[in-house]
Amino acid sequence: MAAPTIRRATAEDAEACHDLVQRAYAVHLPRMSVRPAPMDADYTEVIAADEVWVAYAGGRLAGVLVLAPGADHVLVENVAVDPDHQGTGLGRRLLGLAEERAAALGLPVLRLFTHVTMVENQRLYERVGYVETRRSTEGPWSRVYYEKRL
Repeated sequence: MAAPTIRRATAEDAEACHDLVQRAYAVHLPRMSVRPAPMDADYTEVIAADEVWVAYAGGRLAGVLVLAPGADHVLVENVAVDPDHQGTGLGRRLLGLAEERAAALGLPVLRLFTHVTMVENQRLYERVGYVETRRSTEGPWSRVYYEKRL
């Protein structure tokens, strides 16, 4: 399998982003009481508002990374990998891109959160150097928060 090509998303990628997020998050739905917010996002709006990166392999979208730079950190709002590409290192590559972008922006911290039932994601984040900072329930979402200092 050829290495995916990563580039900034454009409005033309919105539908493919939406479809990929549905596939990527579907495995988690049986364990959750509510749908993850990224599944219901309008990716035309997300691409217009945030820094969105897409990874294409074989002419098909393989991964999406959504970053929201703040005053003192970059929030990784979403990192989603197509099930056919999970386990290939693409998630790590996208998280590495998040680090590159934070450094380029002069922001020394990355933050993210995930649902408490998404234990596979938690293991990945911890393997690549994120540290759990807290857990909380906000509305219907029970979340685990992570931070990585660069």
